[in-house]
Amino acid sequence: MHIEEKIFQKTKIDYDKLLKYGFIKKGKIYTYTRKMENKDFEVVINIKDNKVEGHIIDLNFKEEYDNFRNENFRGNYVAKIREEFINILEGIKDSCTINRFFIYEQTNRIVRLIKEKYGDEPQFEWEDTPDCAVFKHPKKWYGIIMHINKVKLDPSLNQDVEVINVKLDPEEIKKLLKKEGFYKAYHMNKTYWITIVLDDTLRDEEIMDLIIKSYNLVR
Repeated sequence: MHIEEKIFQKTKIDYDKLLKYGFIKKGKIYTYTRKMENKDFEVVINIKDNKVEGHIIDLNFKEEYDNFRNENFRGNYVAKIREEFINILEGIKDSCTINRFFIYEQTNRIVRLIKEKYGDEPQFEWEDTPDCAVFKHPKKWYGIIMHINKVKLDPSLNQDVEVINVKLDPEEIKKLLKKEGFYKAYHMNKTYWITIVLDDTLRDEEIMDLIIKSYNLVR
């Protein structure tokens, strides 16, 4: 994962704030240019469709300098450039983005729907798994969101995904497991829980209907 992805993965760009910050819009691309402390280098940040892409240009040679991305280069010179690049990105993140609980759009939409329906927000209870959160009523879980690799659900797949586990009637679980987007519960009792992928395979409304059933069961 690139530096930009790590810094901006749980954020949403506020494009109006980009312009106030000093970005220039050309077509669909927003560009920010700034010289580094070492005047021989210039940082260029391009943002399009919520994707951030950064470059460091060596002004003497008019070419891109990318040694700072290689973690095997640990000299003070490279480390200082890497640190300044990260600080510039962090400044943009702090001034021009909106924080999101999770990485993927459907996950954040589902979180908002739960908040609207029950007033509950995700509770992050484990320091060693910061991407895992639960929804409770009042103390019993009715939903658990996790960031996992899909290979844990299906050995033929290998991609990161966010999922939600919900509690349902065992007979309904058997029927749902025959449909796309549903898997045997990950890290939960497979008789009473089911895992739903949050990658837009299923409609938000369909997922919310199952979350409501889970809420009513634990209530």
